Amino acid sequence: LTDIRADGVSAETLTRWMEAVGRERLLNTRSTTWRGLDEAERADMTDDKAVALMVAHPTLVKRPVIEADDAVHVGWTKDVQAAVL
Repeated sequence: LTDIRADGVSAETLTRWMEAVGRERLLNTRSTTWRGLDEAERADMTDDKAVALMVAHPTLVKRPVIEADDAVHVGWTKDVQAAVL
């Protein structure tokens, strides 16, 4: 268990998660942190730019991120619960 808000998360880990679930699923564009970014930071989003932003602002990562059985799950939906419980 890692508290990414307190401990942060590496670019390598974020890249691996993003490759597994996609940027749209991992990057929390509904967070207050996202809304607090200036337009230039939010514009022309690429995977590399998203990783850099999530390293700088861990609250931009949707949570929880669960790695189980060689799979990555984001959020705590009924599908995720069924897969990991």
